[in-house]
Amino acid sequence: MEHPRLAVCALNPHNGENGSFGRQEIDAIAPAVAVAREQGIDVEGPFPCDTIFLKRNKYDGIVTMYHDQGQIALKLLSFEGGVTVQGGLPVVISTPAHGTAFDIAGQNLASVASTQSAFDIAVTMASRRISKQYSTDQSAYASILPAKLLPKVTAAEVPSCC
Repeated sequence: MEHPRLAVCALNPHNGENGSFGRQEIDAIAPAVAVAREQGIDVEGPFPCDTIFLKRNKYDGIVTMYHDQGQIALKLLSFEGGVTVQGGLPVVISTPAHGTAFDIAGQNLASVASTQSAFDIAVTMASRRISKQYSTDQSAYASILPAKLLPKVTAAEVPSCC
């Protein structure tokens, strides 16, 4: 998605209540949202995290401040197909919304939909990172991408061990 509409959650309850419950929204989050907007990113916030998911149809993505802040809503909205993506890290991380499901592992009970989606998103994100880096510095990737970029791969194309 070239121009996603993003919402950013607050860190503190009730969006910090103008500093009564913490100043992170005033001192860090709102200024970061303003800088992102100046850079052309379609982003709004910070919003109270307990209500922003009610307005989810207005946005393509919601940025949360920590794992469980977004996971509760994601699991309620799409337990069988949801994917969590962690941004700003040097490696791509995408995980199924349902987590590891160790309690039912090996019992043929779990759906693979979230895992398939998480894998597909990770491959797409990694391919785009490599493509972007390759287009700016071809010499850095000459040894791993001698002639062309990595092809798009999905889990369905990877032989299963099970």
